[in-house]
Amino acid sequence: MEEKYSSLNDFNNSQSEYLDLIFEIMEKRKRSDKPVAYIRTYGCQQNVADGERIKGMLYKAGFEFDDKPDNADIIIFNTCAVREHAEDRVFGNVGALKNLKRKYPNTLIALCGCMMEQKHIADRMYKSFPYVGLVFGTHALHIFPELLYRALSSGKRVYMRDNDDSLIHEGIPVKRDGRFKGWLPIMYGCNNFCTYCIVPYVRGRERSREKDIILSEAKDMINSGYKDITLLGQNVNSYGKNLKNGVSFSELIREIDSFDGDYWLRFMTSHPKDCTKELIDTIADSKHISKHLHLPFQSGSSRILKLMNRHYDRQKYLEIVNYAKNKIEDVSLTSDVIVGFPGETYEDFKETLSLIKEVEFTSLFTFIYSPRVGTPAASMNDPVSAEEKSKWFQELLDVQEEIASKRCKAMVGTTQKVLVESEKGKDGILNCRTSGNIIVEVKGSDEYIGTFQNVKVTESGNWILRGNLIKE
Repeated sequence: MEEKYSSLNDFNNSQSEYLDLIFEIMEKRKRSDKPVAYIRTYGCQQNVADGERIKGMLYKAGFEFDDKPDNADIIIFNTCAVREHAEDRVFGNVGALKNLKRKYPNTLIALCGCMMEQKHIADRMYKSFPYVGLVFGTHALHIFPELLYRALSSGKRVYMRDNDDSLIHEGIPVKRDGRFKGWLPIMYGCNNFCTYCIVPYVRGRERSREKDIILSEAKDMINSGYKDITLLGQNVNSYGKNLKNGVSFSELIREIDSFDGDYWLRFMTSHPKDCTKELIDTIADSKHISKHLHLPFQSGSSRILKLMNRHYDRQKYLEIVNYAKNKIEDVSLTSDVIVGFPGETYEDFKETLSLIKEVEFTSLFTFIYSPRVGTPAASMNDPVSAEEKSKWFQELLDVQEEIASKRCKAMVGTTQKVLVESEKGKDGILNCRTSGNIIVEVKGSDEYIGTFQNVKVTESGNWILRGNLIKE
């Protein structure tokens, strides 16, 4: 039976009143002129986008924000469940707040995000950290004001894991972290169930936002001066499959690309099984879409890809990549790779190395396999030692470093359009980024931050370029 998803613009009707009530409570509990919140986000860009919505709601309740938990009336950890290391950091950081809570008893400590959608994690939080006052999962983001009010007004611990993923709740206010780079979620959840991945279990099934809402949000961002806009989804390529109008991802980005303005449009993450020639053609023919394709392959071995439940093989992946290379001028290809998946042999790993050498990626996000409780891969036989996997991992890094160095060296002497993103230290060096997602360092004034500039590339490193601004 076809799944149907509904969008509800219900935030203003159901939650705004709680923001007013929170403001009244915080007027009595705040430690400074205004109530202060500290928000720490772990993990992917989708988590960052969720964090911006939490900030938006708190901002409407009168909060200011601080980058130190010691100064905050409310401390929120927005968590990630994809890697074990991220989970360990959360537990460590929450544990470190015990003395702060003792010093300031009215401080509310809250945890949200993907980790909290796992029952064994939420149970551990409840038993081991009694000073944590609010816990809620990804599906309860839209009722955060109500949950926060309950925790503040009652003084009791509030735990909410709402696994209803049949709705998309619109109208949630957003306070963006950046003034010229921004995230725009277009869908939530995932239907792929890769055997190593916890995402479908913590973020639910795929559901796409309505096209008109996305287009309106994108236009607002462009009109507000955003220069680099990234569309977000666990698998953006499958956008629209559950919408009644049947719009595809290619059609969506083609419409956004038609908007006037000086901006780049990016997207992530893209799944190879749904990456069509139509999508690649759309990128090739566009005015604003970045010539950068992040297409995770995870393993170069078809045998391992089948164990991963990736729904493509090595040949299919290479066909997509080669088509992109032929159609998109100077395309920059990046990817994700898992080393040491359960059952992987060194022969399988060598197929990954050979694929990397054949494609010549600009850069890679590389990981040693980390088991996630509740995923099929966590119960698979895994005979290769951690020490051996680390050796493979280093071998992969050495190969990719050589490829990246070669690519950067080939760009010396070229002129690149870049977005100036930040100042590096205090020595007048600016960090810039090309359309292909390559970092370029230049000397210049911070007045250029947030603007597009042309740069003459003069030298290269293993991963970055250096050059001079071309001043008109």
